[in-house]
This record gives sequence, structure tokens and C-alpha cells, in this order.
Amino acid sequence: MTAPRIVLLGLGNPLMGDDGTGLALLGRLAEGGPWPPGTVLVDGGTWGMSLLPVIEEATHLVLLDAVRTGAAPGTVVVLGRDELPRALAHKLSPHQIDLKEVLALAELRGTLPAHAAAVGIEPERVDWGTELSACVAARLDEAAEAVRRTLESWGASAVPAEAARGA
Repeated sequence: MTAPRIVLLGLGNPLMGDDGTGLALLGRLAEGGPWPPGTVLVDGGTWGMSLLPVIEEATHLVLLDAVRTGAAPGTVVVLGRDELPRALAHKLSPHQIDLKEVLALAELRGTLPAHAAAVGIEPERVDWGTELSACVAARLDEAAEAVRRTLESWGASAVPAEAARGA
């Protein structure tokens, strides 16, 4: 059995307002911790099909993104593996179409991780600008906690900081 490779994959375009939610959430997660052993935080930006190897090498995958479900702006959204290809938001940024294709290709190849989810926030505005809307920015901590709960539901919990230091 191989060691888990947990990938927290931030997606989005930080030049398009709330479309940068995934990368802002990735930044918030990078400030936090500890994370389970084998966890990597990846800035996927708008890489598109080049994300396939990152996804295929993961045993556990959490996509971090702005997610449109029709809920009120600022709502934290968690989607399970089976919801990923059809429920991620239609956006103006180029990563979205490619992401659906990447997930579909990984599933077709049998390499989409069994443990996969998306955690995001319903955007208020996807338009030119580098700032997140106030309602989205206010929910980053809640979304980060949703990432932790998702990992814990998969049995991948973080080692407490004291244990990691040998205290």
C-alpha cells in the first residue's frame, strides 16, 4: 500500500474577482495547519489539461474553487466526487471547461481518486478585479474548516502540532 498523497488544488483566476476564490482559499490553508502527512497544496490557477498528472497522482483530492450552485453569494459549498464533473460553475475563466474535461478524462482512465471533493464558495461577482467580494472573503475560514472536515471524513486527520514536534 502506498502512502497517501492528499492534494489540495486551488483553482481560479485572481484577476476575475470571486473567480480567485480557490486560490485565496489555498492561501488561507497554507497559513493553517498542521495537515495530514503526504498533503501538498497546489496552485492550479488556470492550468487546464496540465493538471491531469496532479489529479492522477493523488489518492485524495480536494478542489478549491468558486462554485456556482444557485445558492446565495458567500455560501460555502461542498460537492462530493459524483457531483464534480457536472456541478462546477460555468465561468469566464479558461480553467473551467478544461477542468471538466480533466476530471472526465481521469474518470475514463480510472485514475480519478476515490476520495475527491470540491470545497468552494458561491461567488457574488466574476468580473475584472483583483479583490474578492466582501461576502466571499468573509467565508474563507468557514471554507477552510469544510476542507478539514472533508479530510477527516476520509480518515485523513492532521497530526497535532505537539505530536509532530515530539512533545
